[in-house]
Amino acid sequence: MAVDYDQPRNREEEQEESLEVLKPAGRDAARAAVLELDDNDTAEGIDLPGADLSGLELTIQVVPVQENEFVCASCFLVRHRSQRALERHGETYCTDCEG
Repeated sequence: MAVDYDQPRNREEEQEESLEVLKPAGRDAARAAVLELDDNDTAEGIDLPGADLSGLELTIQVVPVQENEFVCASCFLVRHRSQRALERHGETYCTDCEG
């Protein structure tokens, strides 16, 4: 269906249409939304800014730099060898930091 965008708009029809879209589908839709929540969804996984995290212990596996990787001497990020830009005085720089 073609729409004539030059035609003056009728504000009352637009408001009625937008209100119909915003109206809830009913109580069944609200119940369905509650049922879709995962049991594991809790607020415990959210850390607030300024929260005391000193009692937490983190366990991670550290993987050493691979043969096809290098550590940039400027940003100290591990990069793939394809991002190597230059090597100066034994230090390697990535394409983002070479300038």
